Amino acid sequence: MLRAIIFDFDGILVDSEPVIMKLIQQMAAREGWLLSEEEYYRDYLALDDLRVVEHMWHTNGRSLSTARRKELLAWKTRAYEEIIHNGLPAIPGAAEFVLSAAQQFTLAIASGSLRAEIEYLLRKLGLREKFAALATADDCQQSKPDPEVYLKALGRLQELPQLHEPRLQAGECLAVEDAPLGVVAAQAAGMKCLALAHSRVQAELRHAEWVAPGFAGVDLEAIRSAFT
Repeated sequence: MLRAIIFDFDGILVDSEPVIMKLIQQMAAREGWLLSEEEYYRDYLALDDLRVVEHMWHTNGRSLSTARRKELLAWKTRAYEEIIHNGLPAIPGAAEFVLSAAQQFTLAIASGSLRAEIEYLLRKLGLREKFAALATADDCQQSKPDPEVYLKALGRLQELPQLHEPRLQAGECLAVEDAPLGVVAAQAAGMKCLALAHSRVQAELRHAEWVAPGFAGVDLEAIRSAFT
């Protein structure tokens, strides 16, 4: 039985991936490195900010001090806050899908973004109250493809009265992802996954249980029927 839907955030609900990519490219350029669009979407898409920085420095064969790591993360956070001050557009069909799904299921978010960023953008979209639980980079030691953020979201959903008795199980949750490694994380947490080809082509997402080009191509009733 499908009881809860857990959404990734960037590239699923809000059109933030191009903005984040440009900031990461700027970060690389400050060090004299070139990061292509293909490299970003292939290697960095599912990572939180900390893992982005660590991966970039490791890939370029450079060591990274704790002080420099903090400086870079603070720069990215400030720059992103300025960009999103007036909000960012929702992914086409996302708001409508959330509003419809919220009438049938309990919703949550499992994202590598910071809680403050997610809360702010959800409020700008008028969707914050539709999500009963958030699991974010602030809560986790590991980044996707590790399942930690999905397990955190599951744990918070399990605390809700409507999902506490009977206790919500991972197999009763649908994850919604746009990154191949995000699909891996959701499945490692024991969840089925709907992958939307917002950021990568459908062929790269074929390990998900369901794949669609976007929200308009999703048959939620057919997916619900698979949770029996």
